Amino acid sequence: MEKKETRQFKTEVQQLMNLIVNSLYSHQEIFLRELISNSSDALDKLRFKAQTEPDIIGDDPDLHIRISTDKDKNTIEISDNGIGMTYDEVNENIGTIAKSGTAAFMAALEEAKKKDSLSPELIGQFGVGFYSSFIVADKVVLVTKAAGNAKAVLWESTGDGSYTIEETEKEKRGTSITLYLKKMDEEGDDYTDEWTLRRIVKKHSDFVNYPILMNVEKTEPLPEDQIIKDKDGKPIGDTTKKVQVDDTLNSMKAIWARDKDDVTDEEHEEFYKHLSHDWNPPLERLHMKFEGTTEYTALLYIPSKAPFDMFYKDRKNGMHLYCKRVFIMDDCKELMPEYLAFINGVVDAPDLNLNVSREILQQNRLVTNIRKNLVKKLFDVFSKMDKEKYDNFFMEFGQAIKSGIPMDFENKDKLAHLIRYKTTRSQGKLASLKDYIEGMKEGQEFIYYITGENLSALMNSPHLEALKEKDYEVLLMTDPVDEWVVQNLTEYEGKKLKSAEKGDLDIDKVDDTKKEEYSKLFDFIKSKLDEQVKEVKVSSRLKNSVSCLSGDDYGMSAYMEKIMKSTGQEMPKQKRVLELNINHPVMTRMKTLFETDTKNSILVDYCHLFLDMAIISEGGKIDDPADFSKRVGDLMTKAI
Repeated sequence: MEKKETRQFKTEVQQLMNLIVNSLYSHQEIFLRELISNSSDALDKLRFKAQTEPDIIGDDPDLHIRISTDKDKNTIEISDNGIGMTYDEVNENIGTIAKSGTAAFMAALEEAKKKDSLSPELIGQFGVGFYSSFIVADKVVLVTKAAGNAKAVLWESTGDGSYTIEETEKEKRGTSITLYLKKMDEEGDDYTDEWTLRRIVKKHSDFVNYPILMNVEKTEPLPEDQIIKDKDGKPIGDTTKKVQVDDTLNSMKAIWARDKDDVTDEEHEEFYKHLSHDWNPPLERLHMKFEGTTEYTALLYIPSKAPFDMFYKDRKNGMHLYCKRVFIMDDCKELMPEYLAFINGVVDAPDLNLNVSREILQQNRLVTNIRKNLVKKLFDVFSKMDKEKYDNFFMEFGQAIKSGIPMDFENKDKLAHLIRYKTTRSQGKLASLKDYIEGMKEGQEFIYYITGENLSALMNSPHLEALKEKDYEVLLMTDPVDEWVVQNLTEYEGKKLKSAEKGDLDIDKVDDTKKEEYSKLFDFIKSKLDEQVKEVKVSSRLKNSVSCLSGDDYGMSAYMEKIMKSTGQEMPKQKRVLELNINHPVMTRMKTLFETDTKNSILVDYCHLFLDMAIISEGGKIDDPADFSKRVGDLMTKAI
């Protein structure tokens, strides 16, 4: 047996525990809901694994959760005969807190404290439910044995910054968590009281799919042969006895299997919390029963808030698959496309085989049909939301919806109806592509857009000057995924999308005579910037600014290049076109200087400044800021 190890929590973890304990004191009872949900998850995992390893169940087939109390010791124990954990898994899952979520949780709690809006949803949202135990307990002891393992693990902590872990003995698989409760104040709940526990389980965990058992004292009649009677046959004394029996505290009614009119809003909210570990109420729900050649029931929830890890690589899909109310698997990617993975829900398909594997699911026509119908129903719900509600939803999940356009060719047009953007005319509000088309000016041929990471910089971009003069609206695209959207959504309702920074805009004709007058100067500028730019030409975009950079119609935008570089990908040198405004006073003076003194060093300074100003105006970084500063300083000195 390994010796007992004492380990320290990380500093931020200890701070986080203190925040949980002190900030959520008024929501104490959530600890029981969280521990029951963890036990339910462990039982689900065991049942799923048993589909391919039936021997794992062994001689303990009755899956359950048990609550035990000891008033004298002031303890409560929550145990299960689920999958259990190994030594390493305890360290991984209990020794540290939601590795990727710790910092985000801390930030969220601090922000909530500022707004005086602390609430229990923060517990579930960041996957730290186990630590809610310390709201009510001075000490927590966990004993767990993984299915198939010979040794068990004992974990113990008083929440003082450290914990101990060691191997131990345990007869059967599963996990038990014993809480040594804090001294109860006069107004607090007694968590060793039977009726307090019944109330909490009924409120939060009535729908859990496994029996939640508690050993309770009941009164039963004595057997006939144990009853003492008088000569007339009448019983003498008490004819009952006190016995300890297992009582099931939850109804275990599959909420999705009930008539939708019989399920209350409160029951839906609690089931959603259980399913998603999100304490915010769902924005919308869909409760559907499909009948016909194949039958299945679906219950879907659209969250109101995006989870902090929505775009994490290892985030799970929110769909759970059941067959005749028997859990088959969670993280069921076959039921919902990746871009809708934030949807939480249950599908119960009686015609599926209980032993179905993920490989079989991918080829299963029924599952393909279910997925198609669910996506269609969700699109219907999205499209029927009122503007304010949908805009709030899109602010949370818009990036995910937009990512569906390059992923889901079949539904590309439907997704195009759902995407929203701020525009040069929308005054900070979101507009649909349909709104854009309805507002197009007479004679306007294209839907114009510009991409970049800063909304203010895009709004004031030199690339938009000619478009603004024509009062043409421009879509302001600030999410990285937008670059993939415009590559795949080339037109909408017959109107082609066109970048404001690529190709020729062709909305104003350039004076050919004047253009010719500047040709030699432009050749000179090109010779000085030959390694940096592809071409120097007269701009049809610029009205007030002197310079900007543009790309080819099918070339890479500046924002796309920046995205690719940020991912560590090696990028070939992208040469772009330097556009100059020949109606700008600076160009007039430079032309005069060029024609009278071609060897003047100021000309070279201007060439480099035109390029640097163009890069800066689109939010880029110039190669040599010190050189830029020196050139500007020298020119200012000469001007004064």
